[in-house]
Amino acid sequence: MEIRLREYAKADVKAAAAIWNQVVEDGEAFPQKELLTEESGNAFFLEQSYTGIAYDAESEEILGIYILHPNNVGRCGHICNASYAVRKDVRGCYIGEALVTHCMGKGKELGFRILQFNAVVASNTYALRLYEKLGFVRLGTIPGGFQMKDGHYEDIIPHYHVL
Repeated sequence: MEIRLREYAKADVKAAAAIWNQVVEDGEAFPQKELLTEESGNAFFLEQSYTGIAYDAESEEILGIYILHPNNVGRCGHICNASYAVRKDVRGCYIGEALVTHCMGKGKELGFRILQFNAVVASNTYALRLYEKLGFVRLGTIPGGFQMKDGHYEDIIPHYHVL
């Protein structure tokens, strides 16, 4: 598998929404509870500052997706935020790392100075290891900041990286 990244196009909506919805349905990482339809997914992906698609260069199958957008407005508008989703059957193949690395470059290219993650769930050990590997700084812990699908609460660990 040769992982490449490119910008989202409307033709990607079905696969991109399905990957996004896998993470939403898992209820362990994204705050959203509503699933995307093709219509709402296309609008959502297009309204971001950038939506990146990871795909296999050989098969052209979509493997993952990320969204990048401002984390705040005005005097804090130089800080961006992102979310990442990798197709379940290819997790562990360094697609997440490719998405985050590409996102960091794209954020800088778009004029952002800092990439901030507001709610990394403490039980998401794969994400925590990746962010540490890539040099993100942990900002502390917010006790019980994320409600899991089964209703219990997990801590969240905000992170940032200067771009």
